[in-house]
Amino acid sequence: MMTPELTPDREPEEPANLKFLRRLVTVLTATMIAGVLLIVGLIVIRFYDVPPVLPQSVSLPDGAQAVSFTQGPDWYAIVTDDNRILIYDRITGALKQTVTID
Repeated sequence: MMTPELTPDREPEEPANLKFLRRLVTVLTATMIAGVLLIVGLIVIRFYDVPPVLPQSVSLPDGAQAVSFTQGPDWYAIVTDDNRILIYDRITGALKQTVTID
């Protein structure tokens, strides 16, 4: 049998399956890179939001120290170390309600 000799300027022909596989891997790699970039972009956009506006100062009852803070659209609340929740009006800063925790 005679084997065809390859000349240095001519590369052997690839099988169709190998071409398809190479293109498929390239497309899947590009899709994965785009997906990772999209997820990172969404995380950055989500957490690069304007931070909540906090009150400049809050007057707590005598002897109370703040343990935690939370807020709603028109109120904010402070949990104190003596097991009370103090709910203040966001606009006026006045104490609206006191809840005692048993």
